[in-house]
Amino acid sequence: MTTRSNPMNERPETLFRPASRGIDLLRDPLLNKGTSFTEDEREAYGLHGLLPPHVTTIDQQVARVMETYRKSGDILNRFIQLRDLQDRNETLFYRVVLDHIEEIMPIIYTPVVGKACQEYGNIYRRPRGMFVSKKRRGRILEILQRWPQKDVRVIVVTDGERILGLGDQGANGMGIPVGKLALYTGCAGIRPEHTLPVTLDVGTNREEFLSDPLYLGIRERRITGTEYDEFVDEFIQAVTEVFPRALLQFEDFANHNAFRLLERYRDQICTFNDDIQGTAGVALAGIYSSLKITGQKLVDQTILFHGSGEAAIGIGNLFVSAMMAEGMSKADAAARCWFMDSKALVESSRTDLADHKKPFAHIHAPLTDLLSAVQAIKPTALIGVSGMPKQFTREIIEEMARINQRPVVFALSNPTSKAECSAEEAYSWSEGRAIFASGSPFPACTYEGRTFVPGQANNAYVFPGVGLGVTVCGATRVPDEMFFESARTLADMATQADLAQGCLFPPLTRIREVSAHIAAATAEVAYRLGLATEPRPDDLVAHMTAAQYQPVYRRYV
Repeated sequence: MTTRSNPMNERPETLFRPASRGIDLLRDPLLNKGTSFTEDEREAYGLHGLLPPHVTTIDQQVARVMETYRKSGDILNRFIQLRDLQDRNETLFYRVVLDHIEEIMPIIYTPVVGKACQEYGNIYRRPRGMFVSKKRRGRILEILQRWPQKDVRVIVVTDGERILGLGDQGANGMGIPVGKLALYTGCAGIRPEHTLPVTLDVGTNREEFLSDPLYLGIRERRITGTEYDEFVDEFIQAVTEVFPRALLQFEDFANHNAFRLLERYRDQICTFNDDIQGTAGVALAGIYSSLKITGQKLVDQTILFHGSGEAAIGIGNLFVSAMMAEGMSKADAAARCWFMDSKALVESSRTDLADHKKPFAHIHAPLTDLLSAVQAIKPTALIGVSGMPKQFTREIIEEMARINQRPVVFALSNPTSKAECSAEEAYSWSEGRAIFASGSPFPACTYEGRTFVPGQANNAYVFPGVGLGVTVCGATRVPDEMFFESARTLADMATQADLAQGCLFPPLTRIREVSAHIAAATAEVAYRLGLATEPRPDDLVAHMTAAQYQPVYRRYV
């Protein structure tokens, strides 16, 4: 079958045609070109006098944006500048993101987006996304129908209860779905008009928000139990009716809801949880890459997790699936994964374990500190996903280096302030032998004359590509196999040059290429399992590349 024109990359005529009044055109971020409107366009749409007379190129606009951006040393001001740009000119915003992705991504997403959520009520400028309030139960369908773009393909939804490692941010958590969807567009090429950020405002239990006059959410405590479940279910049913082709991504829900909601809906609708599955995909890719350095096999690895929440259990489950694919039994594979929660080692004698931890509760003597666990279990990899900073002490890293020639140390907690250790600490305490990755970026560092460029195990390597693959092939479900194949694909794209400098992942400058390959791997799973609704093209990678939105101005006359 030949590759056909992809509907994901075709702009609807109603969106493509500018408004008749010039000021309306300038106020529409999807259509606005600012000073790049040509003389003919200015004449045709009544823009003369509404803009400075000189016509600039998009490259000149990018240069102007970056000059202003770099003059501000304050990271929150930089975040505000970029969000304001997105609100007035989406094409220029995404051109800036793509041209300067390594510089911009830490601002529009982790770690700065965490600070932006904390300050949301203070920096609020313009509405973006939809707030679905518990006070509107019974009317959620009506509310979603008000969204102006009708062909939504990707929705990111949060209830704000577990934002990064910052805890309950309530309605302030809107910064997360907005930021995630910016990465869907910037990293993978999902058209911006096909995305919808949503915050379910079910209240907050954070005292300072309940009494803060600038807090913009409901100043009531969170609903729970049946009331919460019925509210979420009404939202899910409304989404499937109003946006039947949409992929729904759950984001930053607390553990007690995240696992339960994923299990309830994963076989009913097209959905996944990035904290559970996306984090697992990028972490597994890091493990695959580390094996290229150590020369070991996956089935010989033993992983100790500091943390036992969504990210940790998600990684553990995907790691088990990967080892089963290499011939190991599920029980033996699970026995290679150990977890430390906030109390102690997860082991079989404990009676206080949540259900999601029980498959990994192995027979072992009780242990209450991480160093003792490292000494007893002798892991080949230590993965931090607890949200607790500075947990990987010098003694722990030195012990990892004593029992492993090349210890694998992943400090994945976000934002940077929550990292279990820094890159410099991991390298210096292991005498330069650690294989390191982190959730938030760390700068290059030097140890005894060798420069290391630590890799960021950023979910942006995985979830945007999965989303592109799902939407382009029209997948109806998102099975775990998609993340398993994404991990292998991502690891394969890290070159020997990347690995030689300590980086387990390809540079972010290749993110569009990476996303196209992950999208192809995702679609391959969908076609193999009979989940795709679009015809299969001859070349999946080329098809995904052609589907990617490009931030270039269109001519209107």
